Amino acid sequence: MAVKSTLLPVLVSEGRLTQQQADQIIKDCDVRDIPVIQGIVETKLISSDDLANFCTEHFSLSLLNLDEFDLQEIPKNFLNEKLIKKFHALPVYLQGRTLYLALSDPTNLEALEEFGFSFGLHTEPFLVDELKLQKAIKILTDSVADQLNVSDGLTDEMSSVEGALDALSTDDSQDDANNQGAAVDTNSDDDAPVVKFINQMLLKAIQMGASDLHFEPYETKYRIRFRIDGILHQIATPPVNLKERFSARLKVMSRLDIAEKRLPQDGRIKLKIGPNKTMDMRVNSLPTLWGEKIVLRILDSSAAKLNIDQLGYNDVQKKQYLDALSKPQGLILVTGPTGSGKTVSLYTGLSILNDEETNISTAEDPVEINLYGINQVQMNPKAGLTFASALRAFLRQDPDVIMVGEIRDLETAEIAIKAAQTGHLVLSTLHTNSAAETLTRLLNMGVPSFNIASSCTLIMAQRLARRLCPKCKEVQDVSEQQMRAVGFTEEEIKEGIQLYGPVGCDACSSGYKGRVGVYEIMVMNDRIAEAIMNDANSIEINKIAVEQGMMTLRKSALEKAKLGLTSIAEVKRVTS
Repeated sequence: MAVKSTLLPVLVSEGRLTQQQADQIIKDCDVRDIPVIQGIVETKLISSDDLANFCTEHFSLSLLNLDEFDLQEIPKNFLNEKLIKKFHALPVYLQGRTLYLALSDPTNLEALEEFGFSFGLHTEPFLVDELKLQKAIKILTDSVADQLNVSDGLTDEMSSVEGALDALSTDDSQDDANNQGAAVDTNSDDDAPVVKFINQMLLKAIQMGASDLHFEPYETKYRIRFRIDGILHQIATPPVNLKERFSARLKVMSRLDIAEKRLPQDGRIKLKIGPNKTMDMRVNSLPTLWGEKIVLRILDSSAAKLNIDQLGYNDVQKKQYLDALSKPQGLILVTGPTGSGKTVSLYTGLSILNDEETNISTAEDPVEINLYGINQVQMNPKAGLTFASALRAFLRQDPDVIMVGEIRDLETAEIAIKAAQTGHLVLSTLHTNSAAETLTRLLNMGVPSFNIASSCTLIMAQRLARRLCPKCKEVQDVSEQQMRAVGFTEEEIKEGIQLYGPVGCDACSSGYKGRVGVYEIMVMNDRIAEAIMNDANSIEINKIAVEQGMMTLRKSALEKAKLGLTSIAEVKRVTS
């Protein structure tokens, strides 16, 4: 359980529980994954009211009666359901820069710390009765969920945006429906609300800046979630009996086989969202226990046309990347987990190189964004078109620049390195946590160390941190101890750094709006090459790079926090 409590030892020492009873409560709470305070009350060894009075006297805290508290007065910006349920605490009042939390367990200090970090505020506890806290949390979280629920008819909410929905259409969607025959009649009276609702969800996702949409069936519920700035948010919970019609509609739109429900499928949707603008979506269906889960990835072609200055590099990092791109040959590797912005970094680099004098070919799986002037090849392993076979073909097509979507195996790595050594600039990605680990990953694949040392030009590890909303961010009170813990130096602390935290307003999502890149760029040089040849591990390589001026991911994130672009909580989240 996330909530850490030291209440049981206090109750044992005061004679309110025996050690045997305390041990059993801990065991039950671990099995059921519930807070210790809830486990104590459910045993009925101590009543909820009696326990609240004991804590009031023992810990010298004020007792707040939630039955007499107007829950409607709770500031809505702080009703983060995930935090509330995880730390079993409820934000009830904001006074200046202090957020007061209702806690039934006075030893639940982790809740105070996490709410403070998340919202950039000082936190203070109000002691409350456990059963009343459970009741208040249920009322408030159910209320938030009800606001997101969709009515059975699915028509009331949609009527207000009907004009916008008329502009939202899919190219040839009617033809798709006709091609499917009578299996799905998208013009029937029964399906009309479903069609409108799906269109509304797609439009809403684009308007909210979502990167992914998740349509998820469960035994008794159905939920729709959007990933916004890297975080999933529940948007709607339509009736579960509509799950088959939802999946059928989405599969028709993306040209998938609606009769095939046993195997995963991949497709695309092309949405016309204005007279001169379309939006592509990559679609994947996956059979789950209770139906087909369908995930849509929004492919915004404007992301590939970002100016390099918009990506978040500092001046040194920007110069390092541009210098590597300007070289006629060599291997540039971008690394990081899924969703860390690797594709945008690569596409931005390709856009810089894309001119009529340069022959650029890419091998991608899948091709996410179409780029004019670049020869993009979609991988098709079933037909024998793999990264390795595509690379071999590229080398017979007089290439200047080659981009490989991902180096997954030794064969692909060897061909990419050979191309980089024979007069071609090669860009690719790997899934590793740091720049130094990328080099050791290649070694572990079986690539000879001398080939790595002679071909790699630059390795860039990256993450995406949520950007603080410029309209509502506020100065955050962070102690020197907390600043040291996240990695600020004594010199930086003495400078009097001003840090900011999220607040939340109508223009943002929980105090954040958009994301900013966090980078760790390692430029290959003689010392690092020598270390690779001597079979150095990633820790040793990283140490050399830092000594030579490389900014680590954590330092890069802290730099963004110093500039007021992100919060300390985000620094910890993306670089932990």
